[in-house]
Amino acid sequence: MSLTPVQTSNAPAALGPYAQAIKVNGMVYTSGQIPINPATGEIVEGGITEQTRQSLANIDAVLKASNSSPEQVIKTTVFLKDMNDFVAMNEVYGKYFDKHQPARSCVQVARLPKDVMVEIECVALAL
Repeated sequence: MSLTPVQTSNAPAALGPYAQAIKVNGMVYTSGQIPINPATGEIVEGGITEQTRQSLANIDAVLKASNSSPEQVIKTTVFLKDMNDFVAMNEVYGKYFDKHQPARSCVQVARLPKDVMVEIECVALAL
């Protein structure tokens, strides 16, 4: 079994000692992506809509660097700072996963890195 770390400058650099994703046995496991703009290193301005959009853009960049795509995602986990943001997050999420709808868990957590509103991770097939 070969573990291959994934690194792309099109998504934020890891905030600690971990990879943006790991490829193993035809699968890719992404680390959680928070709404950091990779070009500026800053949290995107706005509310849950903008933060969800950026988190998904970061997931997209990591998937592409892994030779995968949103259509290959099997499962996602969404971490929300406030479950009251579920409807607005879900609207953005639903546009990203339009026709292909992977399995998903969504939980409210006490706190997220850099006090963001949302973090998203996924498991996908790596082509």
